[in-house]
Amino acid sequence: MVNLTEGIEQEKAFRSHAQGYWSRNGRVAPELWNDWKWQLKNRVTKLEQLEEHLSLSEEERAGVLLSGDKLALAITPHFFNLIPRENPDDPIRRQMIPRIEETWSSPYDMADPCGEDSHMPVPGLVHRYPDRVLFLVTDRCAAYCRYCTRSRVVSGVGEQELHTDFEEAFRYLEQHTEVRDVLLSGGDALLFSDGKLENLLSRLRAISHIEFLRIGTRVPIFLPQRITPELCAMLAKYHPLWMSVHVNHPRELTIEVKEALERLANAGIPLGNQSVLLAGVNDDLETMKTLVHKLLMCRVRPYYLYQCDLINGSSHLRTSVAKGIEIIEGLRGHTTGYAVPQYVIDAPGGGGKVPINPGYILYHDNEKIVIRNYEGKIFEYPETGNENVQFAPQREYHDEYLYS
Repeated sequence: MVNLTEGIEQEKAFRSHAQGYWSRNGRVAPELWNDWKWQLKNRVTKLEQLEEHLSLSEEERAGVLLSGDKLALAITPHFFNLIPRENPDDPIRRQMIPRIEETWSSPYDMADPCGEDSHMPVPGLVHRYPDRVLFLVTDRCAAYCRYCTRSRVVSGVGEQELHTDFEEAFRYLEQHTEVRDVLLSGGDALLFSDGKLENLLSRLRAISHIEFLRIGTRVPIFLPQRITPELCAMLAKYHPLWMSVHVNHPRELTIEVKEALERLANAGIPLGNQSVLLAGVNDDLETMKTLVHKLLMCRVRPYYLYQCDLINGSSHLRTSVAKGIEIIEGLRGHTTGYAVPQYVIDAPGGGGKVPINPGYILYHDNEKIVIRNYEGKIFEYPETGNENVQFAPQREYHDEYLYS
């Protein structure tokens, strides 16, 4: 029987798992282990590599055999060391090892659940919100998450190919002066060499109406060796530059990852985290509380908690929305506000991010708003009466709401 409390206590600590499985047949020289290019070259990408280190379940083995036509298998040695040999239900393992359930179809599944293809005025540039764009600069990642919302285009084996036209994208951005914010994603831009990434950032910085840049990345988590002092010094030349990292489980925050995130923060780069709510990974309050507290210790602000997108083959990883609301309610007021992410659903088909919150507004009219706090206590606040806006449906109201 698993002792959940003991497990949580272990996950609160920052640990190093190097060199883990790679120490069995002679240690890898430290200068190689700490070389991000060595890490990429030595990723686990094949069934026989998995079976060398893990006892695969039937569901996993079948999933790996079928993964070649959906989303490639690739896991860096650093991240692979977080995966236990014997437990197919481990939260890190569930994120990274293909399972046969990926071949199951749900009536709600979609190839492009965020509607990005329909909001792409030029190849590789998604313009869905008024003043900001998503720039898909590559289709490759350091490792591939099994719930990836862009599995149709990343890793080179999906049903589509990403054909970003960089010059056409730059022309579009130069012409559209309403764009003030560019988010680099893909794939993962931090897989570019320092020189290639700097060329991209400098081109964007040369467009006068672009006020700030963002990079969405999982590289500091999968490949902390990539976050070199040289990379950080280069990025610091392009402020204001923000970075959104992606951590789902507290065990992902190793000593090496913490140090990498601190290097970025010391370079003046504000860091936010985007988690995806995943069944069997982080869908309980104590795990999520441990995660957000460890993120703050790494100088990362929990930013978004996403409801898992309706991507094809992800139904086994999706939780109920009610579970997400329950977790947010368990955080709000019970820990510092800096630790509470905004829970969102990316509205299917391209509706954008919609914030989902517990029901704190009980009643609202032109005279008053009735609210409850995290303890369930009820309060009334006077309304100005100048706007005919209601944030909760009108219903029969009784003063005893205030005293219940």
